[in-house]
Amino acid sequence: MRRSFVAAQHTLAFTLLTIAFMMVLVFQAAEPTSNLWLSTVALLPALGLLLVVNRVGTVLWSLAYLLVGGLGVYLYALGMLSQVIPVGYSDGFSFLAVKVALIMVGGVVLGLRAGISAAIVGYITAELAVGLAQVHAATPLRFDIPAVVILLATVTVISLIGVNSPQQRWAYPRLQRAARDEHLAILRYKIEVNAATLMHDTVLNHLAAIAASDDNGLAPALRAQIRQDVDSLMGEEWLTQNSESVDKATRVDWQQSGLFAAIQESRVLGLDITTTGDLAAVSTLDREASIALGLAVKQCLVNVFKHSGVRDAEVAVYRSDSEVSVMVVDTGCGFDESTTGVDRLGLRSSVRKRIELVGGSVDVWSTPGRGASIMIKVPMVAGSTPHAHPTSVGAP
Repeated sequence: MRRSFVAAQHTLAFTLLTIAFMMVLVFQAAEPTSNLWLSTVALLPALGLLLVVNRVGTVLWSLAYLLVGGLGVYLYALGMLSQVIPVGYSDGFSFLAVKVALIMVGGVVLGLRAGISAAIVGYITAELAVGLAQVHAATPLRFDIPAVVILLATVTVISLIGVNSPQQRWAYPRLQRAARDEHLAILRYKIEVNAATLMHDTVLNHLAAIAASDDNGLAPALRAQIRQDVDSLMGEEWLTQNSESVDKATRVDWQQSGLFAAIQESRVLGLDITTTGDLAAVSTLDREASIALGLAVKQCLVNVFKHSGVRDAEVAVYRSDSEVSVMVVDTGCGFDESTTGVDRLGLRSSVRKRIELVGGSVDVWSTPGRGASIMIKVPMVAGSTPHAHPTSVGAP
């Protein structure tokens, strides 16, 4: 929600700066004898820095935008007010637009206090810039009520977002687990339908064969077939209905993947790990992505072992048309990523940076005391498809 609001702020600021820029061009075209080129050029650096702030969003770049933007607003206002017929208050929106653009610096993504402080600093910077321009142009100073109203509205929205943030962080893991539970329910339903159908067909066939047998008992071949079917039902071979060659290829791909190695090594540590989902999806990854995924998941599981306070975790694998997603879930003590110490480099370096290097992404949902869910997404090799799509619950 914070990021969405900041994106809206930056979009509004960019739009207002663009309108002010176009307004200067219109004034210049209407009055060819005017010299408004300084006002035109003054807004361009602010537009460029706003794009950088929208992408990076750090305190340093936000301050740079306010500094350069304040200078640009001063030059813009001075150019507008220095004409023979000042255009500043013949159209009050011309100055309000650039003031609001500075108020919408978007510091809320850095936190509640930073967001409110950035909006106030933007307002003060804009008012000082226009006020200095008015003094230099020998025009009367005027109090801009609409700018104050916009500042108050912005601070109010930022405050509401800050108040709701703890509830949102509390809700995210629950929503993620609800989605996971729904997915597992669908998987279990498919397995149950498959099992019921297979059981029905097998039992009927066996009963029919027994009924057709003579009084001398079952033939050895029929007895062996019934025994084989019973053993198959009691095992897990019926979970998939693929050919033997495809099953073998899938097992080889899975057991040679970095993800399988990470899970096995974590089990040696003492973790009880349940694997679910489309395990064959790992065959769609290239070697570099498979290794990166395995090492990232291993670090997540090591973190569960060291910090969660529990000894069980779940690794779920999903596949879309373009990427493989792996979710590591635990029900331990949870954590707040923003407050982890600088010495805790596992999630930052071993997980995020490693996955980003292969073009993937990492999302973390966790609340102290309520467990953690970490979603790792890695792009598949273009045009690749897994050998099979086995669905298993509690697979080894």
